[in-house]
Amino acid sequence: MAGTARKPKKTSARHRGAVTIADIAQLAGVSKMTVSRVISAPATVREETRERVARIIAELHYTPNRSARMLSGARQLRFGLLYNNPRSSYVIDFLMAAIDQASLTDVQLIARGCQLGEDDAVILDSLISSGIDAIILNPPLCDSPALLELVGNSGIPGLLISTDGSATDLSSISIDESAAARQMTQHLLALGHRRIGFVTGEPVLAASHARKAGFLAALEAAGIALDPALIVQGDFTYPSGRRAAEQLLGLAERPTAIFASNDDMAAAATMTARQHGLDVPSQLTICGFDDSWIATAIYPELTTIRQPIAEMAKRGVTLLSEMVQADENDDRPLRHLRLPHELVVRQSDAAPGA
Repeated sequence: MAGTARKPKKTSARHRGAVTIADIAQLAGVSKMTVSRVISAPATVREETRERVARIIAELHYTPNRSARMLSGARQLRFGLLYNNPRSSYVIDFLMAAIDQASLTDVQLIARGCQLGEDDAVILDSLISSGIDAIILNPPLCDSPALLELVGNSGIPGLLISTDGSATDLSSISIDESAAARQMTQHLLALGHRRIGFVTGEPVLAASHARKAGFLAALEAAGIALDPALIVQGDFTYPSGRRAAEQLLGLAERPTAIFASNDDMAAAATMTARQHGLDVPSQLTICGFDDSWIATAIYPELTTIRQPIAEMAKRGVTLLSEMVQADENDDRPLRHLRLPHELVVRQSDAAPGA
C-alpha cells in the first residue's frame, strides 16, 4: 500500500531560527509598530513596554533583516564615534551600549581612538571624508573647539556627550554635572566630614569645571572655609588618581574623605589608601562619579554619582538616526537632552572615624 505523504510541519520563523518582528510582537503582546519603535526610537515607548520588548529581543538574539531594509529602500547608516582613553571605564561602558544599540537599529558604528590635541583632528577628518552620516564626540573631545569647528563645517549631524552643547550648532546629551557634585558633597557633609579632598578632572573638559563648581558651592553653603591644599588636579585616569591620593594623604592634616571626579580616580585612591594602611571607609571615605563598571568591581564598592552612561549611548544612536532621516527632508532639529543623575550609596563612605 502506498504510503501517505505527510505535509511539512509548519513552524514559526522563530523556530526556524529567523526571528521576525512579528514573533517578538506576539510574545510581548504588542503591535509590530511598537516593536519597530522600540528598536528605532526607544524614547517614544513607555518604559515598561520598552523593557519587556527589549528583554524578548535579547533572549531571541534578534537582529534587523538588512536585506529587507535594502529592498524597502532603507540604507544602512554609518556613524563615527571618537573617544580619547580606551582604558577608561566610562568609555568602555559607553562603547558597549552604543554598539548594542547600533546593532539593533542596523547602524554601522565606526569607533576610533585618538589623543586630544595630537591626532584627533586628523582622525576626525578621515572619518568625515569616508562619508559617515553622523559623528559622536565623547569627553574630552566634545569640548575641543577645533573638533567642534570641523564637525560644524562638515554638514553632518554631530552629537556631544557629557557636555552642554546648547551654545553650539550640535546636539548634546548630558546631566547637570554641578548639581550632581553638589549633591555628593552635601552627602559627605551630612556624614560629618569637614576636611574633604577633591580630585579634579581633565582641565579642558567643561564637566570637570562644573563638578568642581558644585563641590565648592556645597562647601560655601555649609559655611566651610576652603583649604586650597585639599583640591588636587587629576585627569580622569587611574594613574592621576593615585598621584592625587598620595598628595592628599601626605598632608600634615589629611582629609577624612576624598571625592574624586570619576570612578577610575576613586578606585585608584582606594588602592593608595590601602597601601598607606588605611581602612576604607572606617578611616577614610572615598567617593566617585559616573557609576561605571569599576565602581562595583573593587572592594569596598564605591559610593558614587550615577550618570546614565548606557542610556546616553543608546539615546545618542537613536537621536542621530532621527536627525539623519530628518536632514534628508531638510529639517534637522537640534536636541539638547539633560538626563537625571542619582546618588548611589554603597560601602565606601562612613562618618569620620566610624
